[in-house]
Amino acid sequence: MIDLNDLRAFEKVAAKKSFSAAARDLGLPKSTLSRCIARLEEELDARLFQRTTREVALTPTGEALQLRCAGLLGALEDAVGEVRSSTSAPRGHLRVTSFAANLLRRELPAFLERYPGLTVAVDVSSETKDLLADADVAIRLGPMPDSGVVATRLRSVKRYLCASPSYIDRRGMPGSLDDLAELDTIDMPGAYGRPRCWTFTKAGETKRLEIPTRASVNDEASIKSLLVDGAGIGVVSAYCAGPALASGQLVRLFPEWSIPSVDVNIVFASRRGLSPNVRAFVDFMKERLGATKYDEQPEA
Repeated sequence: MIDLNDLRAFEKVAAKKSFSAAARDLGLPKSTLSRCIARLEEELDARLFQRTTREVALTPTGEALQLRCAGLLGALEDAVGEVRSSTSAPRGHLRVTSFAANLLRRELPAFLERYPGLTVAVDVSSETKDLLADADVAIRLGPMPDSGVVATRLRSVKRYLCASPSYIDRRGMPGSLDDLAELDTIDMPGAYGRPRCWTFTKAGETKRLEIPTRASVNDEASIKSLLVDGAGIGVVSAYCAGPALASGQLVRLFPEWSIPSVDVNIVFASRRGLSPNVRAFVDFMKERLGATKYDEQPEA
């Protein structure tokens, strides 16, 4: 059976056209390198080099083997590197961009504790990032466009229409969904400056409302804070609004109507050659969001 080390020795001698130079590059004695080549030639029953006192030249058989050998050894090195990468401990730097700031803030301490060799840079942004240039992994809410990246659904989260007791005392409790148009709406920016459509369902009935926005904010945690401070009404996820609902800082409006849940996706560039750092983060978020009941037991 051919020894891969003999093939590596052959490839280096063929590239350098010198046993001495190849031995120096490989950190081997010249005599060891000569034995590797002799063993390979014996195994193949073919002469690979023409040796003279002044130079080393490949035979036609050697030239044919060199053409295939470089690619095969390169592919093998890539495969070994990929396996080593997938099993090595995460360390170094990880860049995360997230549109779910509350969710990430909630999980990041446990992630940092589990992987002490990692440093993490978080960009809280609603912009679509070029993952290859701006981030290693991203968390996004809602449907994912076909952008050539890998998107894995982590879970879906409920959403509630909320307001503070102080705002309701000031403006009055709306009697029907149609009354919402008269109130101050705090919402995410809509596409092309248009108001976002709110969808409500109850017992097979669906109502869609396109309500003018009084203030638009591209961060859910900021929307929740504005609602708590009495700025208006808004739709926020259960995991974000949960503590304020539990403490009475916020109340749900029209709880008999359901608002469609939103998917939480984790996004990365490719499954092939996934780095230990990205793999650790993806697996961690799958584990945590799959086990934690965000909608039933929201945390601060």
